[in-house]
Amino acid sequence: MAKASAIGGYEDWPAFMTSRRRFAPTSADSERVANVVGVPALPAPDDSAYTVTRSEESVVGGVRVSRLSWQLPFGPPTSARLVTPLHHEGRLPGLLWMHCHGGNKWLGGERLVDLGQATDPDVVALQRKLYEGRAVANDFARAGFAVLVHDAFSWGSRGFVLDPAPERAGDALRAATAQWTADGVRPSPELTYNTLAAQHENTVAKAAALLGTSYAGMVAYDDLVALAILRQLPEVDPDWVGVGGFSGGGGRALMLAALDQRLTACVVSCMMTTHESLFPAYLESHSWLLSTPGLAAVCDWPALSSLAPTTRFLVQYALDDPLFPVEGMRDADRLLRDQTDAGPEHYRGAWHPGGHIFTAAMLAEAGAHLSTALQEGLPGIS
Repeated sequence: MAKASAIGGYEDWPAFMTSRRRFAPTSADSERVANVVGVPALPAPDDSAYTVTRSEESVVGGVRVSRLSWQLPFGPPTSARLVTPLHHEGRLPGLLWMHCHGGNKWLGGERLVDLGQATDPDVVALQRKLYEGRAVANDFARAGFAVLVHDAFSWGSRGFVLDPAPERAGDALRAATAQWTADGVRPSPELTYNTLAAQHENTVAKAAALLGTSYAGMVAYDDLVALAILRQLPEVDPDWVGVGGFSGGGGRALMLAALDQRLTACVVSCMMTTHESLFPAYLESHSWLLSTPGLAAVCDWPALSSLAPTTRFLVQYALDDPLFPVEGMRDADRLLRDQTDAGPEHYRGAWHPGGHIFTAAMLAEAGAHLSTALQEGLPGIS
């Protein structure tokens, strides 16, 4: 009996990596990070990967939500949403806001968007759990930004085909199914996929290593293309662009800022510590996004911000975040404050009560930071 593909939907990924050079940032320090993470070179400016298709459009609570899609050189097409103020003149400051990991791979950027009555109830539940019930893309758009949210490599539209399941993911699902049966739980398709994807991420990281890249490197590739697409959208002023995210999305934002020095602002929420602090008890709290082999030998996690000296960073810490030791967060905060060469406006750390959640207070603070950095006079978030 033939085994199921370990990279379902991505059978063209190995050929893509065979013919692809490495991404080359403008600074030598950033290039060292790009080489360790293994970010593939981006498509040429005239490549069809940047051809964006617009489809359905809706108006919800004073913003316009458009569905976008594009086809990268490997894997399935990327689905994204562009959220803009309903009434605006001229080009807007652009914001690439990146979805968290959250152990939820059945969807990507959609967790950040309010589609009105068309919003999936499971998305609403996820927003309540992780974002204090807010659809943050809509809130940022109401504050005056053109906000792009996209599905990253291995999430949502860019997810792997796991039916039939590869061997180890299938074993994990069978074990979970036995427990669900014992507990009287009827699993939803989303729960089933997330259970498979949790184990399959290890397989994806293994495949990435064999192909000369890393899990984080492939996610960064998808994010860099999305950033390039954001800059070319007619609604966006390409000279005023920021990035941000919560949890894994915040880590992705930090990596983007390290790789692209043209960003004006960056928000990293609940995703900052030192590598050393993860040992020995916090390793299993995190995905492969924070565990790229060799990265710690090049620079510590907080030091990635020093590769973007003109970017204005806001890093938000949660005092009771169960994913990070408070000592590690405080050490990171101290290291970031000591980067005096970048100037006093380069970094601001903010401490919040509570656990691993992007609260309404964090959202308002992020909106104020981005409004100040990208365009004075924007209305802000309440």
